[in-house]
Amino acid sequence: MNKIEIYNNLKEFGLDVLIDESMSKHTSFKIGGNADILVKPTSMIQIKQIIDFCKKKNIKYIVIGNGTNLLVKDGGIRELVIKIGPDFNNIEIKENYITASSGTSLIALSHLAYKHGLGGLEFACGIPGTLGGAIKMNAGAFKGEMSDIVYSTKYLNENGEICEIKENQHRFAYRESIFDNNSDLIILESTLRLFEKDKTEIKERMDYCTNYRKEKQPINYPSAGSSFKRPEGHFPGQLIEECGLKGFRVGGAEVSTLHANFIINSNNATAKDVLELMEYIQKKVYDKFNVNLEPEIKVIGED
Repeated sequence: MNKIEIYNNLKEFGLDVLIDESMSKHTSFKIGGNADILVKPTSMIQIKQIIDFCKKKNIKYIVIGNGTNLLVKDGGIRELVIKIGPDFNNIEIKENYITASSGTSLIALSHLAYKHGLGGLEFACGIPGTLGGAIKMNAGAFKGEMSDIVYSTKYLNENGEICEIKENQHRFAYRESIFDNNSDLIILESTLRLFEKDKTEIKERMDYCTNYRKEKQPINYPSAGSSFKRPEGHFPGQLIEECGLKGFRVGGAEVSTLHANFIINSNNATAKDVLELMEYIQKKVYDKFNVNLEPEIKVIGED
């Protein structure tokens, strides 16, 4: 099927479908070529409809969230892009448990937890991604991470069946989970187990995290957050800074002068600029410290 036929078929399902959509609109980097087709489901039923349709018609697909940890290459994406974002955001609170759809904003969840006097999510108050994306990569900050609070997760498996796992079945590790690098498993919703906490203490912790980000991270520039994972025994930002790379540029991509583990889109950067800069950083750090930096940013699409 060509993209026009795919578009027309998906529209018949009542889905929000976009054709030849610039992925720069769907990533925090503000970078990326066009996706042939991008669809935005609002329910589990719609997600299952899309996956069933793709499998029946032998159409390749890729699932994204808010694109806050994503770099889309300049040639764009030929697969069908399924964006599980803000339109898929049902939330239910029961005692100290919050159950939310995978497209729910992590920042919104942290503020909701505060409103209900529930602690445990303060570390996430400045993480701009979705709940699904955060679980997939076990997102963390300020000595907290998703593995500390995720109780259970419902997902769609490779056979289109809705399954559920609990606690250690998530196989959480540093910036990893059972869902990482497994595109056949699509997170639908998760339940977080929090705990009662004084709202004043929650607010103080959230204010600290927010102010730290404002002071130490380049939040006023488009980026994909931390560029490299933390190698054992080292901090990537420190290694990059000691290589004298703060402010170093390739095209419109720049090593932040505020935090060296952030690559920012300072002047209409292309994905090629970012990738070349990342490779340059990796080489310099390895040559100086004999340390391999592993990218934390996920890269998709065509050159």
